[in-house]
Amino acid sequence: MSAGLWGPGSGLRGGAEMLFRLGGRWLRPLPALQLWARDPPLAPVPTSGAKRPTLPVWAVAPVSAVHANGWYEALAASSPVRVAEEVLLGVHAATGLPWWGSILLSTVALRGAVTLPLAAYQHYILAKVENLQPEIKTIARHLNQEVAVRANQLGWSKRDARLTYLKNMRRLISELYVRDNCHPFKATVLVWIQLPMWIFMSFALRNLSTGAAHSEAGFSVQEQLATGGILWFPDLTAPDSTWILPISVGVINLLIVEICALQKIGMSRFQTYITYFVRAMSVLMIPIAATVPSSIVLYWLCSSFVGLSQNLLLRSPGFRQLCRIPSTKSDSETPYKDIFAAFNTKFISRK
Repeated sequence: MSAGLWGPGSGLRGGAEMLFRLGGRWLRPLPALQLWARDPPLAPVPTSGAKRPTLPVWAVAPVSAVHANGWYEALAASSPVRVAEEVLLGVHAATGLPWWGSILLSTVALRGAVTLPLAAYQHYILAKVENLQPEIKTIARHLNQEVAVRANQLGWSKRDARLTYLKNMRRLISELYVRDNCHPFKATVLVWIQLPMWIFMSFALRNLSTGAAHSEAGFSVQEQLATGGILWFPDLTAPDSTWILPISVGVINLLIVEICALQKIGMSRFQTYITYFVRAMSVLMIPIAATVPSSIVLYWLCSSFVGLSQNLLLRSPGFRQLCRIPSTKSDSETPYKDIFAAFNTKFISRK
């Protein structure tokens, strides 16, 4: 959200999932903690006489033509993007797969090796934070009583009593996080890794698809990509004129958002705003995806699909136990039945 403005795909999805969960477990104001809650933390060179669909300047022009010495040029020529290019070229050379297969395999491998462990770690931290809530509520209640008594004895104003409560509550909460080694900010590590990876891979595919790659392969790779597609998108350097890929990306991201939202009962205002924001971004990315090379959109689609699969996998009690994620009060023994039932109630059975 997937995958700050997080961008389409996995970056937006990862950000949204993290914010949903933090919104429900970290940012959710407790009865006696409402005051404290605000302070914690790319024109492709044609390879044949056939005319290709026109891509927007930002998607196809040489990087230097977009903004001389600007951020776009710097990012597209950066070392991480070059590394991403080499990863894609290496996978293609090692496997001998057509380019659509190389993109799919690279995406699955990266998501499986990098983001899945980080997502499991995120769930681990958030589960520990959730399990601390009863203790935090007890501490908050006792501290509130102590401050009230002290305020009466010393004649403190309401403002002084509130500041005293906030200061001490923050200290006690911090001590709990240190004790259990589960500060909620650690749950955001997935976003800080997943979003840059999504950006670098997107730029690498943009460079390869437009002949702007910073490798000796250059235009030869662009020619390979022009015939490296499959089904209705044989040319990976051109946009998908059928809009099937862009719409599929949007639908999958919307599905992820709804799965997150369906499991939230009585969402806070913050969670509601995040839900509508990510829904809007998921829809907005459809026309954007329809203007870029199909190679990029294929990557976005694969990334979002793997993200959805990981999201569902991490709800499995057996997989959570395998990852040693602590059980919580909100866990369900039948998570998939619960999701289907909630979906059916909201979208199908609803009159």
